Amino acid sequence: MIPVLGWLFAAMAVVGCIYAITAAFLAARHLGRPASATLLFSPVSLIKPLHGVFPGMAAVLEGFCDQDYPAPVQIVFGVQDPADPAIEVVEALRTRRPDIDIELVINATQYGTNRKISNLINIAAQARHPLLVHSDADIAVTPDYLRRVAAALTIEGVGAVTCLYVGAEDGSPWSRLGAMALNYGFLPNAVLGKVLGLAQPCFGSTIAMTSTTLARIGGFQAFANHLADDYEIGRAVRALGLTIAIPPMVVSHLCVEASGGHLLDHELRWGRTVRQVDPAGYAGSLITYPFALALITGALLGFSLPSLALIFTALGVRFACKVCIDRATGARAGRWWLIPARDLLSFGVFIASFTVNNVGWQGRRFRVGRDGVLSHP
Repeated sequence: MIPVLGWLFAAMAVVGCIYAITAAFLAARHLGRPASATLLFSPVSLIKPLHGVFPGMAAVLEGFCDQDYPAPVQIVFGVQDPADPAIEVVEALRTRRPDIDIELVINATQYGTNRKISNLINIAAQARHPLLVHSDADIAVTPDYLRRVAAALTIEGVGAVTCLYVGAEDGSPWSRLGAMALNYGFLPNAVLGKVLGLAQPCFGSTIAMTSTTLARIGGFQAFANHLADDYEIGRAVRALGLTIAIPPMVVSHLCVEASGGHLLDHELRWGRTVRQVDPAGYAGSLITYPFALALITGALLGFSLPSLALIFTALGVRFACKVCIDRATGARAGRWWLIPARDLLSFGVFIASFTVNNVGWQGRRFRVGRDGVLSHP
């Protein structure tokens, strides 16, 4: 049976290599498409839920003040804890940028177990404009961000806009590994899943919609207890017969993991979330780890010449994918020699995620039910 298993893993590794090359090519092709254009720009309320501070936070938040957008923009930041250090960062930003319409909401009201959604409910109540653009606290953007998002939302039949994202490292080894997981794992897989119709993503990196659409899906209140709140929002929009647009651009997710424990906690929560959203698809994503599969092949076949050739082929494919994504996004994460370690770590997280039902989030532990609802353990 061992040789049979060896050749089975070999076949999966070969399929994984083909998958990886295809995904990287499609990601580069998607990001090379021309952006949508429009002459009609609605006033925008940018809503940003905050919790704590992280390195580079001031620069990230100021990036939203530097938007090249020809209509009024309101920025509403929100925290739930009156002692949250993020308040000081926002107040300093308001002092530096008196030309920008910035509001800060401090409201401890809790509507469910998902604290980010509770924060969003409180923030959205202060939004004055018809177009709402929400992004997670650690998302950094370029000056053309709002133009491109708003243009995509004007396409007929589009109910919401979301954005692909890459990792931005802060120089630490754990941050670097976190960014590599996003750039060379998440990004190409997300594009391929969308192209093949295997996934209909909606990411917390950006969710833009009109206030009318938000009201039609029940407001943020409808998602107050869900772990995968971004996915559930997207699903609700699609249930209206509308689509989720993904413009040919990327925003940056700041990877600020200070330790291996923080990195694993974050990635296990992400893996558990994806497994909840699409159990069959997540299990099938085993083939997205061709290097790990090739190593298992080698172990089962005694590291014979064919298995060694497969191992080096898988490595070569992963290096080529890194080059392709780096050129397409302009965002380089980690050095090429870290690819084997990153791939093996990702494979370990993938396996471990099948045993995880408790997740850490914003310093608290939650149990995830089969329906994706969060509860305290």
